[in-house]
Amino acid sequence: MSHLKKISALGFTAALLSMASISQALAQTSPAAAEPAAAVVTPGPLTANITLTNDYRYRGISQSNFRPAIQGGFDYAHSSGFYIGNWNSSISWISDAASTAGNNASAPIEMDFYGGFKYEWSKGFIADVGVLQYYYPTTNLSAFSANPNTTELYAAQNFTFDALTGYLKFSWAATTLFGTANSSGSNYTDLTANYDTGFWGLSLNAHVGYQFVAGKVANTSISNSSLYSYTDWKLGVTKDFGSGLSGSMAYIGTNAKDGSYVNPQLQNLGKGGFLISLTKTF
Repeated sequence: MSHLKKISALGFTAALLSMASISQALAQTSPAAAEPAAAVVTPGPLTANITLTNDYRYRGISQSNFRPAIQGGFDYAHSSGFYIGNWNSSISWISDAASTAGNNASAPIEMDFYGGFKYEWSKGFIADVGVLQYYYPTTNLSAFSANPNTTELYAAQNFTFDALTGYLKFSWAATTLFGTANSSGSNYTDLTANYDTGFWGLSLNAHVGYQFVAGKVANTSISNSSLYSYTDWKLGVTKDFGSGLSGSMAYIGTNAKDGSYVNPQLQNLGKGGFLISLTKTF
């Protein structure tokens, strides 16, 4: 996400929301199967993760042109509730958008840096506030009319009801959103839930989100929202293999308008598709 995961900044009607993600950085994972007390190891304050996936989807939009991506990051959580982290993914949307416009901009990686504070105000209910910086090391940035780097502020409420866990999160863009001109103040609302079936380490996953893109298209009276706002959803399953290894499969879709988020072949990058990934946490 990440998030959202631009073509509009290049004079096209397409705008690719990228991410990072905080949905990756803050994603709910299925709890591991119970082990004997003597075998339980308390996680340390520093953790790392690496993921292989067949497509990098952020807020439902492909960031890798429907191709595989490698991802990974680090997180440090202090006992006081403060945390910081970094998450990264291979991407192609910046170079794809530039080549479509006859330019040669390149940014093969997305780097997300975040920090915040979590507080358990009641058993099973954790409030979370923070800031996330999406950074794209880009060559030939002049190919874009707006900088794709994006800063978002977020607030989330995590919840636990026995086997059901999840969160409701609101993210607000303090800058323009992923290179879309005049889009400061855009926001994304995310509701995610996971259910531990208690069988074979399987958890069911569901998500729905709404991306609102603020402002107007440059030098026009057309609202960005009428072109680029959309809803995305996901239904999937996660398998916990133990020892920090998990796999997931999900169907992802959006109602993004045709022509708003497209690759050089003019395919809708928000079209429905299956996402398969394997993650190792250390």
